[in-house]
Amino acid sequence: MTGDTDDKPAAAGKLELLLERLDEAISVLARARSFAKPGKMQRVFETARRVLLQEGGCGALEARARHLEEAGIFEGSDWASPQILIPSLSTHSLQSPVEDTVMVEALSELRLLAVALGDYRHPLISQEQAHHYLTQVLAINLTMLFTPPSEAERETQGRLAQVSRRLLRHLADRIGFEHIIDKLIEEIWRVLQQRPIQVDSVKQMVTQIAVCQANPNIELGGSGQGGERLVSSLYGPSLGCREDPGLEVYRERLQRMDRGALQGEATGFARAMHDTGLVSPYHPVLLHHLLDHGDHLLAEALGLSATGRDCMLCYNELVRELVRTAVLPPTAQAVYGLALMLERGILYQPPVAPAIWRQINLPLSEWSREHLLAAYGHDAPPEARLLEGVLCMLGLPLGVGQGNNPTCQSARALSMWAYNDPDYLLQMVAWAARDDEIVMHFEGQPISSQDSVLGVAKELPMDLDPLSLLVVPHLDRIYAEMGRRCVAREGDPHRWVNPEFHGWWAGRGFSINVDVETGQLVDLDRFLRHFYACYHPYYNGNQPLIHPQPAGIAFTDSAARFIGWHAITILRTALDPQDVMRVYFFNPNNDSAQDWGDGVVVSTSGRGERYGEASLPFEQFASRLYIYHYDPLEGGELASVSDEELERVKAYLYRSWGADRIPATDLQASPANPNDSH
Repeated sequence: MTGDTDDKPAAAGKLELLLERLDEAISVLARARSFAKPGKMQRVFETARRVLLQEGGCGALEARARHLEEAGIFEGSDWASPQILIPSLSTHSLQSPVEDTVMVEALSELRLLAVALGDYRHPLISQEQAHHYLTQVLAINLTMLFTPPSEAERETQGRLAQVSRRLLRHLADRIGFEHIIDKLIEEIWRVLQQRPIQVDSVKQMVTQIAVCQANPNIELGGSGQGGERLVSSLYGPSLGCREDPGLEVYRERLQRMDRGALQGEATGFARAMHDTGLVSPYHPVLLHHLLDHGDHLLAEALGLSATGRDCMLCYNELVRELVRTAVLPPTAQAVYGLALMLERGILYQPPVAPAIWRQINLPLSEWSREHLLAAYGHDAPPEARLLEGVLCMLGLPLGVGQGNNPTCQSARALSMWAYNDPDYLLQMVAWAARDDEIVMHFEGQPISSQDSVLGVAKELPMDLDPLSLLVVPHLDRIYAEMGRRCVAREGDPHRWVNPEFHGWWAGRGFSINVDVETGQLVDLDRFLRHFYACYHPYYNGNQPLIHPQPAGIAFTDSAARFIGWHAITILRTALDPQDVMRVYFFNPNNDSAQDWGDGVVVSTSGRGERYGEASLPFEQFASRLYIYHYDPLEGGELASVSDEELERVKAYLYRSWGADRIPATDLQASPANPNDSH
């Protein structure tokens, strides 16, 4: 006991000495010129690693997180922009054999921990976003958190393996370990309610839950409620594969099942898929087996209603060929896309079925094949991967996301075409995947994606669904070229670009409430009244929106601070179950459930939303809107909105992104302190 007591002051003294050295290294880094900073970082990383391995070292680094960032420790790296970091990539960094990579990831996580706990107000990421990110990091790295380093880790990382584990334990202790599993399950269900096309990260998290549940050394206590349904949907959705026996064993079991047993299998798989939006790798095995057992069981396994069943019977051979070519265990989500595409009935549009036949037999260019293999690996043919993407896009047109790329315009266009003009989308896919070129027209002049080399995205996007992976780079370059052709014109280029880029149904009428030159608000009352006249059922003769319309919002964080301009699609306006008039819209920003500050919280379920829709009360949505399109030949009369309602909308605006954009004439009417409501 005496030795232990003596060791504590010694350890504390060692930590104190290391912290003095660390503070000195941070000061040296802070004073260095930008070009000299990389040479000063090594000392910081080395000292920080030694600090982190000491008792209390993680807390000491957490307390210095702000100073480390301000000194420039993340300068010149992806970690300098925490808002773009991807939780799933943290595993690669934390298991890297390179000390600098492990340490920059560790310091970044400790910085976000300080933000998540409210100790560091960061200009680029909110407290809620940081907490959400760290919860995902912990969920994805649960195995590392619970188990000692493997032999491979010890060989490649050495003592760095302990750095990662000490970091994760500290994160779990500070956030509250008992809530991690529950938060993870809650988070998975929240994301799945939006029915995204890309669910690989969700499947990874479900797999981690399954690993924890199966590990007798992990005591979950009362946590983990609701996880069983998620795990079973992937690894045991039916009696025939309840214990996750493996694909080959399940295939053999199917050979011995009678029709009644197959009916039970089909029902179980369909229920699990439609409940969660996740498709088990066993599901394709069942569908291939059922191709020889009649249409009834096939429709049952897809979970089709009368509408989908009729569509499947009308296009029976096409559906069967899609199952044969696109539905494989590695491309299991194609099952859900196929089912929802049939439910939409879009095959009844004359061009769609022939276009899908073309897609099935489409020869891919060498670049397209290599790009798909680089992004998704070799466990499925590139043709099957692309078909999976096509089916998911057609079945879930509001499930497409832009990834961590500034390509919201292109993602919005793909969603709009899948929603409104599916045969045009399929034509775009054929051009991009087969010809490595898309040609669109701007005011009668052709624009080739091959001639337009620079897009909005500086690097080739890789974190996209298979269809977007091939088409977005072409669209991005064309969109940027359309913008360049409008540079000399007065006003916002979206006035001309959006209708040409998205389609004829995008209204040629255009309204904006920001002066492009100065960034100041202009003609706000007219902008809002006209928006009400065009889109609010009480002021437009109760005319529903016929075609989705492109619009632009001023995106704000949870503190109502302006982040940037963002492209969305207005889908419809309607009363919700509580009789509140809401705008339902598509947001390509991967996760639509966002807090935009000042009580403006975007809803994705429970208020009348369909899968993939986001919604806000009309007033709150109008307060974040800065451009919209309309048909100049329809309506156009300014709505007789009450001054009281208009002032409520303007107050939301002035307390958020419009705080420093208020025209001089409106200064007296605006709140004295834009932050009074926070």
